[in-house]
Amino acid sequence: MRPPRGFSLMELLIAMVIVGVLAAIAIPSYLAYAQRANQSAAQQFMLDVASRAEQYRLDARDYPDDIGTGTNELDVTVPDDVSSNYSVSFSSNNAATPPTYTITLTPKSGSTQDGEPTLTLDSAGNKTPAAEW
Repeated sequence: MRPPRGFSLMELLIAMVIVGVLAAIAIPSYLAYAQRANQSAAQQFMLDVASRAEQYRLDARDYPDDIGTGTNELDVTVPDDVSSNYSVSFSSNNAATPPTYTITLTPKSGSTQDGEPTLTLDSAGNKTPAAEW
């Protein structure tokens, strides 16, 4: 008589349970990692815009009106990994003494960043919420 080949039903069920437990641990960890990576990319973009706004001010003596392309704008393109997760806003007040600006990134509904706090950076270097930086 030949020994049976293959796996028994019990062995397959045990293997499936082990894979399920590993997936239950790995998937939330991966999602948290993706959120942190997206937030880090957004913060880096904000710092880049701030640096460019300061350079613009040195050249034009005022902050730009917006980050887009056009007259009195910074000519910066929002990267895909930021624009897919955040709505970007840049506002400047050149009438103030000294002139000021604020960069705001608001998480988009339905994105991986949904439910995360709104990130802001202003011309004085204030970063809010401080716990997220």
